[in-house]
Amino acid sequence: MTPSPHRPNGPDPATIRFATGTSSLGCVLVAMSDAGLAAITLGDDPATLRQALQARFPAARPARDEGDMAACLATVISYIDHPWTLPDETVAEFLNTMPAGTTFQRQVWQALCAIPCGATVTYAELAARVGRPGAARAVAGACAANMLAVVIPCHRVIRGDGSLSGYRWGAARKRLLLERERAWAADRADAVSG
Repeated sequence: MTPSPHRPNGPDPATIRFATGTSSLGCVLVAMSDAGLAAITLGDDPATLRQALQARFPAARPARDEGDMAACLATVISYIDHPWTLPDETVAEFLNTMPAGTTFQRQVWQALCAIPCGATVTYAELAARVGRPGAARAVAGACAANMLAVVIPCHRVIRGDGSLSGYRWGAARKRLLLERERAWAADRADAVSG
């Protein structure tokens, strides 16, 4: 799956192929253009996800493609349900072909991908990691611009007081992801020490 080079203010791809399925976090929509992966979104129902896709790419023609995209959808759902399973080489490949955004957004998304599964950082810590201390609000904006749910793990960013903050796909999903990842990390630590 190669991420799309679509730019938010650039021309939309002519056709966006998409497929929907169900994960432990609810409905999933995976969309691809001819250039590659364009979006992974989460929600409560497929119709709302399709409407959001059309709003994101208003000039594109959405085309349901459950057949050719079945393997891609299955891979995405497996990763959403088990976010610790993405191999390091896949992460490295992904970082080399990260979706287009501003330079700052790309820096934030790359830094997000470096946060280990089971760990969290604050918006301020992430701002410092990208060399922009004091830019916590801009980091939050870059997280909000992320169109690749779970693959770019913006759910691993929390407020300075340790509480959850907003999440494009819902605070309940963020909480579940973090709980699942922390449990996996704790089990892994126990296995290593045991």
